[in-house]
Amino acid sequence: MPAPARIAAFQALRAIATGRADLPAALAASRDPLQDERDRALAGDIVTGTLRWRRTADHLIVHFAGRPADKIDLDVMEILRLSVYQLMHLDRVPASAVVDDAVDLARFARQSHASGFVNAVLRSLLRERHRLPLPPRPPADADRAAALSYLGITHSHPEWLVSRWLDRYGFDATERWVRFNNEVPALTLRTNTLKTDRDALAAALRADGIETDPTPHAPDGLLVSSGNPMRLVKDGSFFVQDEASQLVTLAMSARPGECILDLCASPGGKTVTLAGAMQDTGMVVASDIRARRMKLLRATVAASGAQSIRVVHIPSSGPLPFRPAFDRILIDAPCSGLGTIRRDPDIRWRRREGDLASLAAHQIALLHRAADLVRPGGRLVYSTCSSEPEENEAVVDAFLAARNDFTLFDLRTSEPGILAPSHSRTLAPLLDSRGMFRTLPFAHGLEAFFAAAIVRGTIST
Repeated sequence: MPAPARIAAFQALRAIATGRADLPAALAASRDPLQDERDRALAGDIVTGTLRWRRTADHLIVHFAGRPADKIDLDVMEILRLSVYQLMHLDRVPASAVVDDAVDLARFARQSHASGFVNAVLRSLLRERHRLPLPPRPPADADRAAALSYLGITHSHPEWLVSRWLDRYGFDATERWVRFNNEVPALTLRTNTLKTDRDALAAALRADGIETDPTPHAPDGLLVSSGNPMRLVKDGSFFVQDEASQLVTLAMSARPGECILDLCASPGGKTVTLAGAMQDTGMVVASDIRARRMKLLRATVAASGAQSIRVVHIPSSGPLPFRPAFDRILIDAPCSGLGTIRRDPDIRWRRREGDLASLAAHQIALLHRAADLVRPGGRLVYSTCSSEPEENEAVVDAFLAARNDFTLFDLRTSEPGILAPSHSRTLAPLLDSRGMFRTLPFAHGLEAFFAAAIVRGTIST
């Protein structure tokens, strides 16, 4: 019988491959029956690692199998993928145990006829594990095809995506980017400033055996270096939130007493951050169109202790149920998610280049839908976790071309009559030549996020 962690990993990967679940849902369902925390951790490692290194594994499987991937049964392919990942990246797992469990998994998946094939492929790979047939790093004068093979196959990324990055940023930056995406990210926490501050939170976590380091950029963030804070009783003193995501709310420059709309608010991390920046005064309206995400949003708000937040479920189309009285609106738009590949490794395989145009059309429509709710002199911040310009500056420029009552606000400057706040200095190294917020993995060591501030009419003083 295969080890429980490998059964759970196989079931999760099969659910993802057949489209029955996304990564978080598949992991939750497959790990739920596991009682041992070590098994739960191993299953999660195998699933995320297999997705991260899928293209590399497929290249090796095809080589050692001597047949195309589409000629291999889907369940058998998933068994081979998760086994190749373990053989290549999990040194603490004995190779013999990986191969034996792969054979047993074939029988478990009712693919007994393929057990000999699975065994032969994996043992062939083991014999060649120190000289695997992967594209080497090309010399400086190599042609584009060699660069794309190395970046795409050896570093397990879709060719269309590395091709785009290669054109925009060059080989060295793209290589740093794909290496970044294949790292296992640290757990990042954001302090709930309504309840505590970063230093106090770090001390409290340390008392529970959890060591952290301050995030390099985000003023309220902590990187977990050891221990598991998710085992603690949830008291709302912190939330899990990527560092780049934490920085987006600084572009809002929220002030106490204002009326703010967070249009795509779930899971609620940015909403609570805004309430903290406003010292829990004024009002933050947190809304979302996704009914199933409203429960999560309400839970986050309740745990935060914030009194100034109102949660509203809005319709997916038609006029928004608000008056045009908001000082600031945050649109954290649904997007491709291509900037979060390190944390969400399945995104690199789920997205296609053709998705970008349709996503951009929805994003522009969302901007227009919210624009009239901004009061004159108010600010609208548009943000994504996408690396691609079609979803970022192109959306902003298309909106501005259609609305002459809005202008781009340069985040490198302060508003008239207002001293430059500390967050302006925090964002300064992360702003482009037009004053838009943009993080790049190869330059900043952060996931690729984007934000632009747009103001309606005259900026208020």
